[in-house]
Amino acid sequence: MRLEYFQMIDRVAAFDEAAARLEAQSTVPGESPVFEGHFPGHPLMPGVLLTETMAQASGYLILGLCRFSHMPFLAGVEKAKFRSFVGPGAPLAITAELVHQGSGYAVTKAKIRSDGKAICDAELMFRMLPFPDGLSARMREQAESLGLMLEAA
Repeated sequence: MRLEYFQMIDRVAAFDEAAARLEAQSTVPGESPVFEGHFPGHPLMPGVLLTETMAQASGYLILGLCRFSHMPFLAGVEKAKFRSFVGPGAPLAITAELVHQGSGYAVTKAKIRSDGKAICDAELMFRMLPFPDGLSARMREQAESLGLMLEAA
């Protein structure tokens, strides 16, 4: 995980196209300037960054399902629940499942666990738009570097 670059996913562990499900893994960095202010002397991963982690896993799921035909842009977060805290060095297991896709939108349910313990979950809505110039190839390259490999259609 590279917080300063908003690269929240370290690795795609599994992509199940038939089940419309993705599993990803990440580790909260041991040190980051984020922890200096959140909170001094008691570092915790901010909830907004946990939400971004779920959004990125969901985004890779959608990109895989649509075969990079459109870019998913986060449009809404609903039913977000933060159940526990995680600090520096925590291993994260992230799952994302597609709930709905159509009419230019996609909805996922995502959750994060750490060492088997529920950390957070949410429903995320994405607006599906054409890729901005040059972004499709870069996103495909980044997804492949994380382990999202797609079979030929």
